[in-house]
Amino acid sequence: MKIYQFPDPLLREKSLFIKEIDGSTAAFMERLKDRMYVNKGCVGVAAPQVGELKRIVVVDATGHKKVPVSHGLLLMANPQILAVSGSTINREGCLSVPDYTGNVERGDYVKVKYMDKNGEEKIMEADGFEAVILQHEIDHLDGVLFIDRVKNTKRDLFPRKNY
Repeated sequence: MKIYQFPDPLLREKSLFIKEIDGSTAAFMERLKDRMYVNKGCVGVAAPQVGELKRIVVVDATGHKKVPVSHGLLLMANPQILAVSGSTINREGCLSVPDYTGNVERGDYVKVKYMDKNGEEKIMEADGFEAVILQHEIDHLDGVLFIDRVKNTKRDLFPRKNY
């Protein structure tokens, strides 16, 4: 699966809602998960990043130093943020913006509704860096990149030394 990179216009489009989780959708979620794990240190990927305008994200913050306790692997269709609170600033990076990282302010807590790979509706709560990851990935579904949320590009956007 090719990762689409900024400034590809596809990354700016809104993704379509998934009506049901059928066999091909579940298989796509598995391939997206595999694509995430290929990149060392990657904690999430969204369908638009691989050229599919579907409201699907995959997240796994297990073992990340900023996430002492995670929800493990999350395969999410139609994730919708129901609530956000608090505030935190983190350095974010993205497979679709490989040359930069940036300081981004996001909520420190989120409540998210989604369908799992079995088509079951779930509601989860996350805080800290796992909440940040979820917000970052869900942004992709609306054509929003982390660089859009950097308040001051002169002060808070940094060339990446290596990836």
